[in-house]
Amino acid sequence: MQEPILAVIQPSPTQHESDLAPLVIAARRGDRAAFSRLHARLVGAVHGILFARLGPSDADDAVQEVFLAGWTRLATLRDPAKFAPWLCEIARNHAVTTLRRHKPAAPLETDPPAPARPAPDEVHDQALRILDAIRSLPLPYHEPLVLRLVERMSGPQIAAALDMTHGSVRVNLTRGFALLTQQLARSAPGPLGAQP
Repeated sequence: MQEPILAVIQPSPTQHESDLAPLVIAARRGDRAAFSRLHARLVGAVHGILFARLGPSDADDAVQEVFLAGWTRLATLRDPAKFAPWLCEIARNHAVTTLRRHKPAAPLETDPPAPARPAPDEVHDQALRILDAIRSLPLPYHEPLVLRLVERMSGPQIAAALDMTHGSVRVNLTRGFALLTQQLARSAPGPLGAQP
């Protein structure tokens, strides 16, 4: 019997996220090294949440803004053991604010035509197609799928970051992967989609 795909690509688990509490307490006292370690442990989760909502270029830019907001608001966090879900909520709120600010401006008639962009390579095109397919799924699947596929986080890591049970994450990933596979098969020809 063949191993499920999740078992094949699952990274090795790291320390439990509740172990972050001593680092949070130290960071509250002004320990920048402790906050740097928090950053190193959670940068993937924050990036994944922003990536799921904003896309690659905006997510890359927003990560540091989220951590800066976390640093400046650290005193407002009631439970240091809940730092990861709290920071992920800051990331979600930042994404919503960013999307509200990015209302596309209509080009003026006097603007020169935009220069032709080089055609994206096939891998980049497929990645964007997958991201669009993930975004077409119901909202509860967006973050777990992106954290799994893009950030390579394990189920327990995703559960800790999103403040979910491990079982809920497993269900969301299983259902999300099934829906994603169906969506990709319907939406595009080529290696990821079905040929008519």
